[in-house]
Amino acid sequence: MKSKLNLDQKVVDSARQHAANIAHDMQEFIDRHTTVSTERTIVRLLGVDGVDDVDTPLPNVVVDQIKDAGALPTGAAYLMGNAMVQTGKTPQEIAEDMAAGKLDITKLPTCTQEEAAEALKPVIKKTFEKIDAQIAKRKEYLSTIGEGPEPYIYVIVATGNIYEDVVQAQAAARQGADVIAVIRTTAQSLLDYVPYGPTTEGFGGTYATQENFRIMRKALDEVGEEVGRYIRLCNYSSGMCMPEIAAMGALERLDMMLNDAIYGILFRDINMQRTLVDQFMSRVIIGYCGIIFNSGEDNYLTTDDAIEAAHTVTASQFINEQFAVLANIPEEQMGLGHAFEMDPSTEDGFLLELAQAQMAREIFPKARLKYMPPTKFMTGNIFRGHLQDALFNLVTVWTHQSILLTGMLTEAIHTPFMQDRYLSIENAKYIFNNCRHIGDEIEFKEGGIIQSRAHEVLKKADDLLAEVIGRVDADGVAGVHARALHVFHNAWNEHVCPVANRVYLNFFSDDVFIHQHWLVLINFNGGFQVVAQTLFVRHNLHCPAAQNIAGTHQYRISNLLCRTNSVLHFGHGFSVWLGNFQFLHNFFKRVPVFGPLNCVTVCSNELNAPFL
Repeated sequence: MKSKLNLDQKVVDSARQHAANIAHDMQEFIDRHTTVSTERTIVRLLGVDGVDDVDTPLPNVVVDQIKDAGALPTGAAYLMGNAMVQTGKTPQEIAEDMAAGKLDITKLPTCTQEEAAEALKPVIKKTFEKIDAQIAKRKEYLSTIGEGPEPYIYVIVATGNIYEDVVQAQAAARQGADVIAVIRTTAQSLLDYVPYGPTTEGFGGTYATQENFRIMRKALDEVGEEVGRYIRLCNYSSGMCMPEIAAMGALERLDMMLNDAIYGILFRDINMQRTLVDQFMSRVIIGYCGIIFNSGEDNYLTTDDAIEAAHTVTASQFINEQFAVLANIPEEQMGLGHAFEMDPSTEDGFLLELAQAQMAREIFPKARLKYMPPTKFMTGNIFRGHLQDALFNLVTVWTHQSILLTGMLTEAIHTPFMQDRYLSIENAKYIFNNCRHIGDEIEFKEGGIIQSRAHEVLKKADDLLAEVIGRVDADGVAGVHARALHVFHNAWNEHVCPVANRVYLNFFSDDVFIHQHWLVLINFNGGFQVVAQTLFVRHNLHCPAAQNIAGTHQYRISNLLCRTNSVLHFGHGFSVWLGNFQFLHNFFKRVPVFGPLNCVTVCSNELNAPFL
C-alpha cells in the first residue's frame, strides 16, 4: 500500500530483521523443549476428554503420571501409542484406566516406534477429520450468508453463566456485532488445567471450557442464520493451558483467540520458557484452523504512558509477527493489537493516535489489526466517554483497522448492560458508515505532526529491538523489555523439559527406518502420493528453519539462510514426528520444493537435539 506517512522502509526492514532474529533465537530454545500443557494438548488431540472421580481432567491425569515417572521428555504420543499396542485399547480407555489406578503406561513393555505410530494413525485421522469439518463449515457460512464488513464490530459478554452469555451474545449480534468475545473468569489463566463441562458461575467472566465453546458456537450459528451474516466467536488461548485451549477452539470452531506469551509473562508472571513453548504449539494449531490470533500489546498502555511507551507496542507487534511466521500463520490471521489510550487532555492527542494507527496499518498491511478502545482515562462521565469512543471509532475506520473492540460509555462504572452495548454499536456503525472512505481521501502534511510522530515511534521501536538482540541468555531466549517492565528469563521450571525420544513416521512413504544411532532413512522409491493435507519435513540439524525462505508470508527474512538440500517438499504427502509438541508443527509445516527426492537421512548423537 502507498505510504501516507513516508515511513523509511530501511528502518521498517531493520526492525523486522531484529524481530526475526529475536524470534529465531527463542525458537531454538522452543524446538528443544516440551511442557506439561503441550503434552496435554497432544493427549487431547488423541481424543482423550472427561474427568476422573474428583474432577481432574483426564489429560492432566495422563501427563501427570508421565511427568512423575520422569518420562515427559519421551513424549505423550509415543507412550499412548505404545499403550494402545500393548493393551489393544483406545486412548480414552487408556486414560480412564490410568485414572482408576489400573494402568501405568510408563511401565509397560515397549514396542517399536513404528508400531506406536501405526497404532496412532486412525486416532489422529479421526481428530483431524473433525477439525477439517469445522474449517469447512466456517467456509460454507462465509460463502453463503457472508459476514459484516471490516472493521469487524467486536463486543464482550462476561456474565459468568454461559447460558446468560448466550442471551447477551445473540442480542449483540442482532444489534450489529460481528464478533462475540466471551471473557474468561478472573485468573483462569493461572489454572494449570482446563475445567470441564458447562459452567454457570464465574468472577468477571465465564470459564473457558470445551462445552462452553460448543454451547456458544451453536448459539452464534443460530443467530447468524437469523440475521444473515456469520458471527465470529472469540475466547482466550493464553495462560497456563494456552495450547490446550487452542486445540479445544479448533475442535469447536472458534474464529479468534487472544494468544500472546509476552502478555502472560508481563502481566500474569507465568514462567517465560514454558509459555513461549506453549505459545508456539498453540499458534501452529491456530494457523492450521484459520483462527485469527489477537496479541496483547494494548495492555502495555494501561500500565505505562501511551505517548512515551508507544514504541514498545510497535516493537512487540514486530516480534509477534515473527513468532507467527515461525508457526506458519498467514498475515491475514495475525490480529496484532494496539489501543487508543492517550490522555485525552493532550494537545493534538487525536493526531498522535491517528499517526500510531496509520503506522501500524502501513507496517502490517495485510494483518487483521485489532484496535482497543479507551479505558485508562474513562472517568464515569458517560457523555465524555461516548465522545472518546467516537474519536476512537473515527481513527479505526480512517486507518482501515480490521477489528474494533467497541468502547463502552459506562466503562469504569459497571459491566456493560445490553443497552450500553447497543449505544456503543450504534456509535461505531454511524461513524463507519459516514466516514467509510475518509482514509482514501485525505493525505497527511509533509513533515507535519502526524508524519513526524510516526517516524519518531518507528525509530524508537527499531532501537529497542536492537537493544533486545544484545540481551540473549545462554539458552537463546531473549529478554523482553517494555519500559519499566524488564524481563530477562533464565529460570528453570519443572514443567519444561528437553525432548528426547521421538516417533518418526511418514504416513505416505513406502518405508521408514530408524537406525539405532538415530539415523532416519525414509525411502520414497522415487514416487510421491497426493493426499488432502499438506505436511512436510523441515531443516537438518545444523540449518535454520525453512520459514525464512518460503511460504505465504511476504516478510521472510533473507539472512537466516539454510541450504536448499535441507528443506524438502514431499508433494502433498507428509513426514511428522510424534513424541512432543513438534508433532503438530511438522504436521502443518509448509516448505518449498527443491526437486525430486529418493531418500532422507538425518542423524544426531544428542537425544535432545531438535532434528526433524
